[in-house]
Amino acid sequence: MNKAAFSQGSGLPQQIPNRREEGEVIYSPGGIRRNGQARWRIMFEDLSDSRRLIWLLILRDISVRYRQSLLGYVWAVIPQIATVGVFAFLHAWRVLPMGQTRLPYVAYALWGISVWQLFAGCLSACTTSLASSGSLVTKINFPRESLVIAAVGQPVFEFLIRLLPVTAVFAWYGLAPSWNVVLLPILLIPVILLALGLGLVLSIANLAIKDIGNALGTVLTIGMFLTPVLYPSPVRWPFTLINVLNPVSPLLTATQDLIAVGGLTRPGMFALSFLFSVIVFLVGWRTFRVTILRAAAYA
Repeated sequence: MNKAAFSQGSGLPQQIPNRREEGEVIYSPGGIRRNGQARWRIMFEDLSDSRRLIWLLILRDISVRYRQSLLGYVWAVIPQIATVGVFAFLHAWRVLPMGQTRLPYVAYALWGISVWQLFAGCLSACTTSLASSGSLVTKINFPRESLVIAAVGQPVFEFLIRLLPVTAVFAWYGLAPSWNVVLLPILLIPVILLALGLGLVLSIANLAIKDIGNALGTVLTIGMFLTPVLYPSPVRWPFTLINVLNPVSPLLTATQDLIAVGGLTRPGMFALSFLFSVIVFLVGWRTFRVTILRAAAYA
């Protein structure tokens, strides 16, 4: 049985416990403001206790996404193939100057847009996760970040599906990456962490201002053209500066390097972006825990 104390004037139970004794969780108004390592320990314990809930939410999201869909999982690859098809046509007829790529252009673009859709899909799903959960946010006492973290399940699942056409194109061109390609999942971790950290903050903002979720699609579309997704890194000012300041660019470039040359050409930039992604995730997670109780009133 859980005993919950209500925060002063909020009418909502605190979700961060002060201590755990023989399966009993005790909540108090000061729990959320605890300092030091204890607050992080509690957050990770709550996350660990929510593993099964997160898994069930992931299965629910995937099932709802493709239930009663005529084409089913094909929808996961249609936008990818259509976008790359258009840009491959423009590249072949030299309508747009794409520049030289270390891989055949179709393979380069398919991989780049797959990674970008992983980031954009995770960020969009996380941002709208709380608003789409309705009464779960306000009427049930559980770690609400479970909803946001579970939202990355569907984009990751769709990314795995998109690897099928990528693999087919690589086989068509006779491309055989080195064995270092097994490290790709490690390089994709900061991509997901960055999207999750931003999504934790934006999910709170989207509860209060629904325009956040609506505007995000436009921002991500612009961001795709400011990232070396469909073309190599720009060489003209000020686009070189934008490319450097864009935290997704070094992460995407690192995965392209690993596939094309078997290693990282800019390991320092990747390390900084990896560290930045971890910091964004931790700060976003902590901000979420501090603000969720007040933001839940808007759900």
